This record gives sequence, C-alpha cells and structure tokens, in this order.
Amino acid sequence: MTDDLPHPPWQMDWTAEARQDFDAMPADGRQLVLAARAELITAPDPYYRGIDADACLPHWITVRPLASTKPGGPHIADLAGGRGWLIYTFIRRHAVPQITVIEAFWT
Repeated sequence: MTDDLPHPPWQMDWTAEARQDFDAMPADGRQLVLAARAELITAPDPYYRGIDADACLPHWITVRPLASTKPGGPHIADLAGGRGWLIYTFIRRHAVPQITVIEAFWT
C-alpha cells in the first residue's frame, strides 16, 4: 500500500439519464463527447482550476463551474461553441477518484 495521491487516468461513470442521452446522440455528437471524455479523464485536475488552466484544451471545449458560487461543485464542459455539453462532478477519493457525468446534451 502506498500513500501516493491518485493520478490520471480517472475513472468515469455516467448517470442512467446521461448515458441514455449520450446513446441517443447523432454520431458526430457522440464522437465529440468521447473526445471530451478523453480530455477529462487524462487531465491532472478535471476541474481545470486557475487562470488559463484550460489553455491546454482543444479550442472546441471549455470547462467552467456550473455555478460561480460553488467552484468545487459540478462543472460544465461546453462543446463546439455550445452545440453540446457535459455536466459532471469530480470526486477526488483517495482510493478511486471518479468523474461522474450527470447530464449530456447535443443539438
């Protein structure tokens, strides 16, 4: 057993509703969501805290807190200039940190 902090890749789970929404998306939407998923699970901090912290993200994705009053709460990943988004939480548990997608949307 080690006391090292966990590091990426993070686990990602979906609520049943978010998974149904993802499965109902057109192929181009699913492809972009999967690309955003790859970015989130490999990020040192999926909440991209700090000034210009998301500068390393592709131009088609931005991450911000869902509510500015809760910077540690749910975050939204805006995709393709607002054509879609993922709302997710990140729980940095010691044993198994996990990202949970609670809403997926594509127009």
